Amino acid sequence: MEPDMSAPDRPGTPAEAFVSYRCQHGLLAPSLVAWNRSLTVDGPDDTHFGYVYQGHARLRHRGRCWRLRAGDYFCAPGPLELEVRYGRGILMKRADWRGLFLLGGPVEHKGRLRYIDQCSDTTLIQPVRRGDPCVNLLYFPPGVMQTAHTHPSDRLGLVLSGYGHCIARNHGADVTIALLPGMIFRIAANGRHHFATGPDDELRVLAYHPDSDCGPTDDDHAMINRTLVDGVPARELAAIRTRGDTMLEHGAGAPA
Repeated sequence: MEPDMSAPDRPGTPAEAFVSYRCQHGLLAPSLVAWNRSLTVDGPDDTHFGYVYQGHARLRHRGRCWRLRAGDYFCAPGPLELEVRYGRGILMKRADWRGLFLLGGPVEHKGRLRYIDQCSDTTLIQPVRRGDPCVNLLYFPPGVMQTAHTHPSDRLGLVLSGYGHCIARNHGADVTIALLPGMIFRIAANGRHHFATGPDDELRVLAYHPDSDCGPTDDDHAMINRTLVDGVPARELAAIRTRGDTMLEHGAGAPA
């Protein structure tokens, strides 16, 4: 069934729902950088999320060094260096937020969670707290025609493998954009779009979300929920709950 793309645009609808970029070294859009050679990133209060699409790179961060290969991803708070001889990838920035350092990869082929229209996803980098950024793998099996939808914030991403199309509302008209491996893209907040694959094609996409509506909170996390005092969860015992936040790390500005 074809999605209904005839619905009128709502207030706040962007001129372009979907924009694609060539993998040229440098700033492509706010918070989105492509790289194919070495670079240094400043910003002590920012966090960068990165992915190695091809080749390899060395990540230097706070006096330590890691060799990354194609399919690896990372989250690095504060300044970092990428040493690149043969390789390319992307960096996505969350300004004024201090994430947790993390390395992962290679990305699995399919997602572990059910999404929509037979697609699946995996949260590769989880929100530290509810509302924090995250990075996801999206898997589209053959023969998918997604329901047209929007997102409340921008999505930055990269086509990892496969082939498909994005049908997006750009300048008031529905346009079809081919999705090819290595393509970098931005889906604007409130931009109406959907993805599709052919009967013999699958598609894999890396997607960065600058925010979320899930993740742990002070009142709901694994430690507080599964600590029992005479059978009562600690979350229900106000007398023993940690008070205040003077000793906790909350985003940017926390001690290194």
